[in-house]
Amino acid sequence: MALVALIVLGAFLNDNFLSAANVQNVLARSAFIGIIAVGMTFVITAGGIDLSVGSMAAFTAAITILAMNALVAPLGVSVLTIALGMGVALLAGLAAGLVNGALVARVRIEPFIVTLGAMGVYRSLTTWLADGGTLSLNYELRTLYRPVYYDGPFGISWPIIVFALVAILGELAMRSAPFGRHCAAIGANEQVARWSAVRVDGTRMATYALLGLLVGVATIMYVPRLGSASGGTGMLWELEAIAAVIIGGTVLKGGFGRVWGAVVGVLILSLIDNILNLASIVSPYLNGAIQGVIVILAVVLQRERKADS
Repeated sequence: MALVALIVLGAFLNDNFLSAANVQNVLARSAFIGIIAVGMTFVITAGGIDLSVGSMAAFTAAITILAMNALVAPLGVSVLTIALGMGVALLAGLAAGLVNGALVARVRIEPFIVTLGAMGVYRSLTTWLADGGTLSLNYELRTLYRPVYYDGPFGISWPIIVFALVAILGELAMRSAPFGRHCAAIGANEQVARWSAVRVDGTRMATYALLGLLVGVATIMYVPRLGSASGGTGMLWELEAIAAVIIGGTVLKGGFGRVWGAVVGVLILSLIDNILNLASIVSPYLNGAIQGVIVILAVVLQRERKADS
């Protein structure tokens, strides 16, 4: 209902809101956060949290750009160079997620502490790799790589297609696969899940690994958009991803998650940002503040609903 209301409001405030170009732009820019939000849904459903995804995306983008630039000399500006760079992005994201998961599941440090520390580590490493500035992709390689963000079949850009596929697979995993049910069981009651023969530590670690892998996927889609990375890349992505998940109905304390709800949450946040830019109702610089308020309200509504039931 909120999503429909925002679409109606946007159409009323600006005639260009429902234009094909604007819709494509909103969906493409939603894809980065949307892909990450799918992974975040599993982490939160299992009773965890990850505050490092924005910094992780910046670090992964930096590693990817450095790897692609280094491969230009032996391989030239080629599709193989880009493909290997994509592999580096996936491996870097997966490795970062596994480190977070191992510290949470094996070392048994609180997820908030682990990912808060990781947020600082990844952001600092990115700034160090960029020497305090910006890492830029080789110009010719960027030209070859640009269609990954800007082009796609039937006029639909690749980030939108990848986001849709990730969302569908995520919803199937949450609803129909043992992995999704185990995540919900762990988030609801970890001890009962252990008594029910659920591999709690392995499943929890897998949620962080999955999230890291999806951060790598999002980075693959993001790098060709600007062709650069810096210490400011991915700023507040963690807030947007968590906000989308909570707005979508996933319980913050774990035990219940909705991937399709997270997708709706991402679209709601993107439409709010788009409406602020098109209609000039308030400054777009207040978007972060609005998202923070939305998260607080969503948690309050969850608490009220739980109290009523």
